[in-house]
Amino acid sequence: MEQSALLQMVLFLGVLTVVAVPLGLYMAAVYDGRRTWLSAILYPAERLLYRLAGVDPRDAMDWRRYATAVIVFSALGFVATYLLQRVQHLLPLNPAGMPAVAPHSALNVAVSFVTNTNWQNYGGEATMGYLVQMLVLTVQNFVSAATGMAVLVALARGIMQRESTDLGNFWVDLARGTLHILLPLSLVFALFLVSQGVVQTFAPYAQATTLEGETQTIALGPAASQIAIKQLGTNGGGFFNANSAHPLENPTPLSNFLQMLAILLIPAALCHTFGKLVGDRRQGWILFGTMAAVFLGFLTAALWAEAQGNPALDSLGLAGVGNMEGKETRFGVGNSVLWGVATTAASNGSVNAMHDSFSPLAGMALLLLMQLGEVIFGGVGSGLYGLLIFVILSVFVAGLMVGRTPEYLGKKIGPFEMKMAAFAVLLPSVVVLTMTALGVLVPSLLDSRSNPGPHGLSQVLYAFTSQANNNGSAFGGLSANEPLYNYLGALAMWIGRFGVIVPVLAIAGSLARKKHTPPSPGTLPTHTPLFAALLIGVLLTVGALTFVPVLALGPVVEHLSLKSGR
Repeated sequence: MEQSALLQMVLFLGVLTVVAVPLGLYMAAVYDGRRTWLSAILYPAERLLYRLAGVDPRDAMDWRRYATAVIVFSALGFVATYLLQRVQHLLPLNPAGMPAVAPHSALNVAVSFVTNTNWQNYGGEATMGYLVQMLVLTVQNFVSAATGMAVLVALARGIMQRESTDLGNFWVDLARGTLHILLPLSLVFALFLVSQGVVQTFAPYAQATTLEGETQTIALGPAASQIAIKQLGTNGGGFFNANSAHPLENPTPLSNFLQMLAILLIPAALCHTFGKLVGDRRQGWILFGTMAAVFLGFLTAALWAEAQGNPALDSLGLAGVGNMEGKETRFGVGNSVLWGVATTAASNGSVNAMHDSFSPLAGMALLLLMQLGEVIFGGVGSGLYGLLIFVILSVFVAGLMVGRTPEYLGKKIGPFEMKMAAFAVLLPSVVVLTMTALGVLVPSLLDSRSNPGPHGLSQVLYAFTSQANNNGSAFGGLSANEPLYNYLGALAMWIGRFGVIVPVLAIAGSLARKKHTPPSPGTLPTHTPLFAALLIGVLLTVGALTFVPVLALGPVVEHLSLKSGR
């Protein structure tokens, strides 16, 4: 591994750790309704939005009303997103004359962007016009991310409330997350991307003449604005089919570095937001430390696996070069692996290298990061509320070991919370394994693989793992844009999103109604390295028990075959 790449990784993690703190505290102030340096500009717009929507910001919601608002808002977004794709041939700002998106593909895309998955079964520049890219994809990138953050804030309120049903108001949390957090950050980041050469234009596609005298069409469009929010909102996807390996989407080393930073920035900062909201910033630090420790472990494993290269090529004098298949030479192994680990850890899904070409063990690391439930940073909001589900499981395990009723931040964890936590953890895993089984049994799905044997199984497993856990990345070797894959994938994404959100809000509502229990000598501290180690143990054990058998048949068998020269 090049020394410069290692130094960049150290710099990356250092900058992330430092910048996440002030951003997290700023977001806590936003959701608390305290004034910030942007309040004078944005509060009038926020109040206007409430008047136009007929929302009373003082209207407190219990968990059922909050969950209903989340689902209804997402369902309306799905309908609008689907219809706009189906009539895009009638809309302006379509200089390439794109036809209407096929029904099964439009349905999959609509569910994908509403659920913050951003799984793309199409080439952006060859499928959607400029207006649809903006109205369908960019808008949903904002509001689906803001929805995830709102659910996290509702859970934090549930923990802090005492004998109440008030989780806040979803419409207020949605507006504040969009206006005060995502919009300002995206505006600044989009301007930076334009300065680096990322395209942002309404001009028609350009025609260029190659050195051979052939005519080549170069896709253009308003890309920078969409790329900014796709990274900051952990949405993923790509304006162009080649995603962040495309020179017009990710043109320079600096744009590459800051796009990777943007992927993890808000999920990392939300740890500090949570600590501030619950009145104990140590809780935020221990959650951030847990995420960072697991992230570093998977990054180290993936870097080691990719640095080994392909032993079948050693005889050609390529030993020690590493696995460069499917990677941009301007990024190399180090930056490609760092991006791959970041994007699968953070439920982002964008790529700057083809994951299908990663070595078997590196590909397994990416799979496991998603299969843990997208809780190692994870999606904005969804990653942290997913990790808090594992926190509840961990304090329950600790309570069993010492013979005490489990508690978290002064709230006793009872049977209802445990049932909801178990449901939220197990449901996406059931979806992944069930649909992967269908993917290798149904002939039309099986024919979509580009590789037979263990790697073909990994392709199918990766696709449904990515969709059910709302990640959106793909191995890249699976031809999934066919009706049955689109319908199954849409179902997996919808269940993976709302099958977790509803139990999380139910837990929030249950905890809000409980009394606060003062800590006693027998209370397990949840802000110590010991608890972080217990949390990591529970997290890895649940993931291992669920997916080890199928991983053994896919990446592990492929790795053993590769080592034996086959």
